[in-house]
Amino acid sequence: MRDYPLVGGPVEIRGALDLEATPAGVMPRRLPAWTKEQYQDPSVFGGTVMPSGVRLVFRTDARVLEFVVLTSTGQLDGDPEPRPTGMLDLRVDGALVGRQRAPLGHVLRMAGPGAAQRLIPGEPGTARFDALPAGMKNVELWLPQQTPTELVALRADGEVLAPLPDGRPRWVHHGSSISHCLEADGPTGTWPVVAASLGGAEVTNLSQPGNDMLDPYVARTIRDLPADLISLETGVNIVARNGFRLRTFGPAVHGFLDTIRDGHPDTPLLVVSPVSCPALDGCPGPTAVGRDGRITALGDPAEVALGALSLQVVRDELARIVTARRARDPHLHYLDGRELLGPAEVEDLPDGLHPSAAAYRRMGERFAAHAFADRGPFRGRP
Repeated sequence: MRDYPLVGGPVEIRGALDLEATPAGVMPRRLPAWTKEQYQDPSVFGGTVMPSGVRLVFRTDARVLEFVVLTSTGQLDGDPEPRPTGMLDLRVDGALVGRQRAPLGHVLRMAGPGAAQRLIPGEPGTARFDALPAGMKNVELWLPQQTPTELVALRADGEVLAPLPDGRPRWVHHGSSISHCLEADGPTGTWPVVAASLGGAEVTNLSQPGNDMLDPYVARTIRDLPADLISLETGVNIVARNGFRLRTFGPAVHGFLDTIRDGHPDTPLLVVSPVSCPALDGCPGPTAVGRDGRITALGDPAEVALGALSLQVVRDELARIVTARRARDPHLHYLDGRELLGPAEVEDLPDGLHPSAAAYRRMGERFAAHAFADRGPFRGRP
């Protein structure tokens, strides 16, 4: 087995916009380093180091690969085990050939949500994939979407070379936890990755669980990225956190889109409204989690008439904004999120908000069928 560098060598780390040096190796982050000073909520940092859509890409003739990683997961006091570390998915020439649970590393213990954390240090662990197909092949190692993962080492029993350009369109997506997909069965089971695989695109997923709040630093990040396709799933965090009123929501959407258009004036841009969520469809936030583990809305439905936001108000406003802007922006498109997961499928929301693993895959298939269809918004690229 031979060691290959993870930075400055043949391996490409895609889906990450920053590689933060750590004592063990490098930590991929899904937002640029300059954005850190603008985070209002510490949970934004936690979301950026959860590597949804981050993968190592290279070519190799090796039959055996070893990846050394150091994960960080949490554990509530009283829970018998730490939270699952998630899966490492190995694709060869586009096909999933191996899936292993990521090794347990650091554990952050806490008395409850939001409580102070106590670090129980861990050690790097190795995931080994053997009996790989003979000959030169394209390899992708996808990191667990829900677990911060430091990259420590890559070993192979053959040559490792840089990937060749393949001409696939570069798709940049931003959304909420519904697009981050913590509940997916693995990193290649998130709906953006499923859709990208079916549509033949290279996806960068900038989604922020709990923090899709139309933050200007995200819009500037998208503006400055190379992108052939762009999509934005927005609304559920804004309603759940009671982040805007109707008066301020519309201008914030316009400002977010204007910033993206400063860098991508003609790129296909698809705005996706929230999927079904019975608690919030007709009621404003904020939200809480009940004793049954399901989301409940604490807002007053009567406040909607006074400018409070429900998911239906958000859907109507996004559709109105896109329709109005299309008169001068024909590459802007709208998709009602209920076409990805609708009212008849709320049984696929185990906590009343987040889809199941099977539902995420179905959402990816439906998104691809819409966006990448012959007349879909992502097929009419200028």
